[in-house]
Amino acid sequence: MSTIQDKVVIITGASSGIGEATAKELASKGAKLVLAARREDRLKKLQDEIQAIGGQATFKVTDVTSRQQMEELATHALEKFGKIDVLVNNAGIMPQAFLAENKVDEWDKMIDVNIKGVLYAIAAIVPSMRERKSGHVINLSSIAGHNIYPGGTVYCGTKFAVRAISEGLRQEEAMNGTNIRVTNVSPGAVTSELLETTTDPAMKAGLDEVYQVAIDADSIARTIAFAIEQPSDVAINELIVRPTVQVV
Repeated sequence: MSTIQDKVVIITGASSGIGEATAKELASKGAKLVLAARREDRLKKLQDEIQAIGGQATFKVTDVTSRQQMEELATHALEKFGKIDVLVNNAGIMPQAFLAENKVDEWDKMIDVNIKGVLYAIAAIVPSMRERKSGHVINLSSIAGHNIYPGGTVYCGTKFAVRAISEGLRQEEAMNGTNIRVTNVSPGAVTSELLETTTDPAMKAGLDEVYQVAIDADSIARTIAFAIEQPSDVAINELIVRPTVQVV
């Protein structure tokens, strides 16, 4: 039996891309899924697909930039399944442009989704994990959280922040003996809707070129499953996954 069997897993950004692929992968291994995103129709469709193969899934329309909605998501999971074993902090956006373009509204949105959304999820979900002295937080950073490039400055900053938050949480929970594992996953080019959040035409064209080598979201889903499947005394803390031919 898979060690994922019967684990209760919350996935943010579950309506497409890595989140959707992860939900399907974990459902196939017997996890109980709590799906969160803003698009109700996508969530309902995914729930139906999971239930059609005998899996268990519930969903709640959630905006990760709302602390209240994140708390309500945690409450929903606990009421439905009685516990939270894993949080997959996947929701994110990637609008890119040179700083001189002054797309300040996009900066604010990235900070709200990519950083504050991660923190709100941790704030809502980790307390119940601490109480049970068991849990696993998986944060999705990016190769952009390791390498900075022109036009991606703010996005890179948010993904560097996710890595810092992951490592800080890991150290704090290890120090306090809560048995909460923390994994930071940094994907390279992956097929998803992420590129559609870039509004700058020149930057979008450049990204489209880079993403011609993109790998399927399933690749990241399998990586996440690998981290969860380790024995409870083993924590996979950092994973970089990118196309074999991706240079940077």
